[in-house]
Amino acid sequence: MSRKLLLEKAHVEGIRNYDVYRREGGYSSVEKALKSMAPDQITDEVKKSGLRGRGGAGFPTGLKWSFLAKPAGVPRYLICNADESEPGTFKDRYLMEYIPHLLIEGLIVSSYALGSNRTYIYIRGEYAWIVGILEQAIAEAKANGWLGQNILGTGFNCEIYVHPGAGAYICGEETALIESLEGKRGNPRIKPPFPAVKGLWDCPTVVNNVETLAAVVPIINLGAEEYLKIGIGKSTGTKLISACGNINKPGVYEIEMNISVEEFVYSDEYCGGIAGGKKLKACIPGGSSVPILPANLLLKTAKGETRYMNYESLSDGGFATGSMMGSGGFIILDEDQCVVRHTYTLAHFYRHESCGQCSPCREGTGWMERILKNIEYGKGKMSDIDLLWDVQRKIEGNTICPLGDAAAWPVAAAIRHFRDEFEWHVLNPEECLKRNYGLAHYADPRTPAVA
Repeated sequence: MSRKLLLEKAHVEGIRNYDVYRREGGYSSVEKALKSMAPDQITDEVKKSGLRGRGGAGFPTGLKWSFLAKPAGVPRYLICNADESEPGTFKDRYLMEYIPHLLIEGLIVSSYALGSNRTYIYIRGEYAWIVGILEQAIAEAKANGWLGQNILGTGFNCEIYVHPGAGAYICGEETALIESLEGKRGNPRIKPPFPAVKGLWDCPTVVNNVETLAAVVPIINLGAEEYLKIGIGKSTGTKLISACGNINKPGVYEIEMNISVEEFVYSDEYCGGIAGGKKLKACIPGGSSVPILPANLLLKTAKGETRYMNYESLSDGGFATGSMMGSGGFIILDEDQCVVRHTYTLAHFYRHESCGQCSPCREGTGWMERILKNIEYGKGKMSDIDLLWDVQRKIEGNTICPLGDAAAWPVAAAIRHFRDEFEWHVLNPEECLKRNYGLAHYADPRTPAVA
């Protein structure tokens, strides 16, 4: 059984309330950090721990902190990115809803390390009910001396504010988030300058994901050396996985990153196997923006080696035969699922969520959606498959932020691994419509297909 560092106390009765959380050892990392460690020591400890950002990119957290500029007389800011908008990902919601004080504790320690006296939680607009949960936890922490002025008599001051977004996927990108927090349209910024130099209100800023900041608590409590013993290689510590799709036990799981994908999918401790006794067809292992993997490449690498639930193993072989850990949104598809249909759904999402700032993304996502719609609804041509490949290739790497890549990668991987399905849709339009929709001919109720 995997060791639990974040969710161990999540189901203790009343853990959402301060008194219970404190009784269970809560805020001990704040005591340790503020009373016996200098800010730079905390950053060094996080760096030594090997903690990687849990929001998607997996960039080393301590290294990111070390980039923060520290000009004299200029305020610094820490922003918690709680804009969990990646389809298939819901582990940050789980943390905030069930054990909010863990996030608040991580924020206080991280704010102290970074010298941030005003820290913000930018939360997804659809998580409206969690805003009250977080604000109550913040109020309780402040009432008990963990926030405010002169915390624990150390001279450190810190306030935490919750800021709801308006439901834009693009605001999960850190510079778009900063723009939104400043009251502007959430468009990504051109980098450089990076937020560590010129972020919120042109001041040095660090943006970290909810799970990343919560993980600072066990790192300080255990020490970097102990944290390093959990996991494997450069994938240290534990990772929260949002598992959904055609599995028997969907939910949020905390894993040590040395277990195999096969164990995660089929063991009763985790997903419990494929629902209805069906066969595994494919999986999107890191949220909707990462490449889909067919069953053979999900369970084994191209070299026939066991695939593990960690950053290195899931990406082994590059996008030709691998994928990414991403945000940990593990979406399982059984043998009856249509890859073309799911790819069209994702293309529709990314077209809708593009901010429109970059023409390759603004125009390209629309092209991909229309082409996929034609193929899915019996109006496709064989040449459309190559056109679709060409369009996604011209989006990837040609936009200010990663949304263009996020839109292109699922399309590229679907064609790479399931081209036969695309061809079947083109060659068997009536059978496809009947199988997927019960239709005898094209009849999409939303908008007509492009001629």
